Order: sequence, then structure tokens, then C-alpha cells
Amino acid sequence: MSPRRNRISSSDGREAAPAVPPGGSLRRTESYRGEEWVVQTVAGTAGRFYRCPGCDQEIPPGVGHVVAWPEHGAGVDDRRHWHRACWGARERRGSNIQRGRGAPRY
Repeated sequence: MSPRRNRISSSDGREAAPAVPPGGSLRRTESYRGEEWVVQTVAGTAGRFYRCPGCDQEIPPGVGHVVAWPEHGAGVDDRRHWHRACWGARERRGSNIQRGRGAPRY
């Protein structure tokens, strides 16, 4: 008896590409505050701390999270790193963060 194959093959006999790209990140588009956002899950292997805009808490290195930015944004400066739970609850919770005039907006 031959071993079972768990990979799906295409019609021409080649193996199909895996559903998850190398690195384990998935990119999708979601709606938030009336505009489209590109959302990508990351493994958190960058080795630095990020501040979640949903709860204003730090995301430590090594913790998986979500990176989101407006689809038609200016670039790298528009990316925000969210806890997965905070991104999922973004419509249900309001922003109650009190900032001074000169404080950064992240």
C-alpha cells in the first residue's frame, strides 16, 4: 500500500501552491470607518514593540498580531499594528485615548 498524499494536485499533475504564503502571513481587504483597509496577519518576529491603537497597550516582540493600513494610503507611515482581538472588536469600541496637541497619533 502506498502512503496517502495530503497535497492537492492541479489538473496537469503538478502540485498546487500552498494556501498560506511562506512566512505565514495572509493579506486581505476589510472595511473600516467607511474606507477599505489592507489587513495582514504577522507572526511578530520583527523583534520590536508596537503600540496597538485599539487598546493603547504594547504588543511585545514574538506575539502574533495584525497590521492594517488604508488601501489608498501614503505608505509605510499609515501602517498600524493591532492585537488580533482589538482589530476584531474595532467597530464595537470607541477611541477614548486622551492625547495632547503635540502627541503622536499612534
